[in-house]
Amino acid sequence: MKKISKVMTIAALALVMGASGAFADQQGTDIMQKSLDVEKPKFTHSMVEMVLVEKNGTKEERMVEEYGRNHDDGNGNNVTDVVMLFLSPANVKGTRFLQKENHGKDDDKWIYLPSLKNTRRVNSSEGSKSFMGTDATYDDLSTREIDEDDHQYEGEETKKVGSATYECYKVKEVPYDKKSSQYSYRITWVDKETYVPVYTEMYDKNGKLIKVLEVPVIKNVDGYTITMATKLTNVQTGHYTTLTIKKLQLDKPIPERVFTSSFLNTGK
Repeated sequence: MKKISKVMTIAALALVMGASGAFADQQGTDIMQKSLDVEKPKFTHSMVEMVLVEKNGTKEERMVEEYGRNHDDGNGNNVTDVVMLFLSPANVKGTRFLQKENHGKDDDKWIYLPSLKNTRRVNSSEGSKSFMGTDATYDDLSTREIDEDDHQYEGEETKKVGSATYECYKVKEVPYDKKSSQYSYRITWVDKETYVPVYTEMYDKNGKLIKVLEVPVIKNVDGYTITMATKLTNVQTGHYTTLTIKKLQLDKPIPERVFTSSFLNTGK
């Protein structure tokens, strides 16, 4: 079974129709499955501007080099691996991160911290911790099996995201196992044209809105639908994180060694 991201890495997301429960759930699942089935490049190499913004407007701008690949894990399952190299500013320079998707179990994650000169595995118990001071947690970066959630179709709605306007399907995603997610549920608006989730609301365990993920820019690059910019906001703190692709190269093969924990030690 394919997986669906909780929150996108660069590598997001009204009229409620009165369908029956069984039909609504199947329609919601079909929409999310089509979102997963959008063709992805085998390899990506990008330069990404990351900006962290405090509630008072204070900003920290970062530059991140990212490598990604989509490949068969040898058992007929398509999986995604991502490597992030933090290039600037000085307080994060040299930090490197690797995430490897696994079928049927938790993703593997490693991080290299230059201050410790050591690569360590990120434990599953750290899932709720912030990733590098951003508004995404380690669990947000992970993937979920599509059958872990009940995808409830809630109708069609026009959604304005930044300067873009999308005609969307609206789907409520509720985890079957409440312990498997830090959110009680998510509501996702999926662009009808591209099947990209362009707006997602995430609700905490008390049912209160905690985060909003927006995709203001989508482009067709070499025949692929690419998310070029995202904004993740913690509405409870007022802090937000933006990611913008500045340079992008697709389908140029990347050596296997890049997607190893050993590569994190040198970045070469």
